[in-house]
Amino acid sequence: MFGHFTELYYICNIFLKERPMRKDSILHKVFYLYYDGFRSMRLGRTLWAIILIKLFIIFVVLKLFFFPNFLKQNAKGDEAGFVASELVERANP
Repeated sequence: MFGHFTELYYICNIFLKERPMRKDSILHKVFYLYYDGFRSMRLGRTLWAIILIKLFIIFVVLKLFFFPNFLKQNAKGDEAGFVASELVERANP
């Protein structure tokens, strides 16, 4: 599952060929901080799954049921004209 991090590490080394990453560099330390953290994570995987499910519910399900596409329903093909007429009508009551 986390093989992508090692691939990313090798790709970074290819692009930095003239100056390879030293083991005491800050980039190396930051990379391995996250790499080791995600590799040894057990409870965190479950928590990340819960977070992703919640985001899916918030952005997809709620959008479908509670935020209809008002512009598409009322403009009937002329969205720019509809928005312009609504702005003019609301500016001059």
